[in-house]
Amino acid sequence: MDSVDLQVLRSARDWVKTGHRVVMATVVHTWGSSPRPIGALTAIRDDGLVVGSVSGGCVEDDMIAQVRAGELVKDKPATTQYGVTADEAKRFGLPCGGTLELVLEPLNRDSGLDELLARVERHELVMRRLDMESGRVTIGPAKGSDQLAFDGAMLVTVHGPRWRLLIIGAGQLSTYLAQMAQALDYQVTICDPREEYAEGWNVPGAELRRGMPDDVVTEMNLDGHSAVVTLTHDPKLDDMALLEALKSPAFYVGAIGSKKNNDARRKRLAEFDLAQEEIARLHGPVGLKIGSKTPPEIAIAILAEMTAIRNDVRLPELADPGKATAPGCVS
Repeated sequence: MDSVDLQVLRSARDWVKTGHRVVMATVVHTWGSSPRPIGALTAIRDDGLVVGSVSGGCVEDDMIAQVRAGELVKDKPATTQYGVTADEAKRFGLPCGGTLELVLEPLNRDSGLDELLARVERHELVMRRLDMESGRVTIGPAKGSDQLAFDGAMLVTVHGPRWRLLIIGAGQLSTYLAQMAQALDYQVTICDPREEYAEGWNVPGAELRRGMPDDVVTEMNLDGHSAVVTLTHDPKLDDMALLEALKSPAFYVGAIGSKKNNDARRKRLAEFDLAQEEIARLHGPVGLKIGSKTPPEIAIAILAEMTAIRNDVRLPELADPGKATAPGCVS
């Protein structure tokens, strides 16, 4: 789930515990252009304090006023729409033709937020079911294929880490990449068997593994929601990971280094049992060409490219993911 929406759930839970009346809004349908995707959350406290967003701000302003007046929802969940007409879209700051349908839920100590957040913090994928008639909430395990569903009687939402990122190397760049990736909803794993790097690793929330890169890639059983980025500059480590990652269903596999170094890497990989199509999947040099020079800038470039691929957006830098490379030495 989006880390912004995770913060909404944490704040809402804390407000309920301190005795506040809280309403949580979930985007369940959109028509036309919409500022936030389906599943986006906002929570509003009885004194008007708000966290999260479902629009550019005007929808939240209207809901804040209603919450303060005690008029938005009473004892059980309800639905509402914003932007049904052109005048409403303009009034609420929605894009032309944009319409949002929201589920409005009054929260209480039985809303299951403690259990939900505890499971998410254990990196579990969780399903939350809200009965619209009774307001009853049930929490259970979810599968990677599960999605938000709303049929008017039941709202089903899915929470937890849907995306995984394996970073090879525990250096300075990896620190920035791991921190930023967690803000983008990645469950981050760092692999570095080198003691001098692993001992100094300290990024809360990112798991450190000390095994050899090829073994870690295999153990993680990568899927289409997984990405692998190699950052050690050491072919003995990076290439080991790439040999396995490029054969996996991972949606993104990238390697640090110059174009010359990555051309040499592709030739080395061609000496092994990789198909030309698998080698062509390698993003190297890793990241978009945005003039990055510092570790934070390089991390942004990597995540920008990953995000574009994750969202199925074609950019000029992505038009040619790589060429088939014959085995042999670099001239």
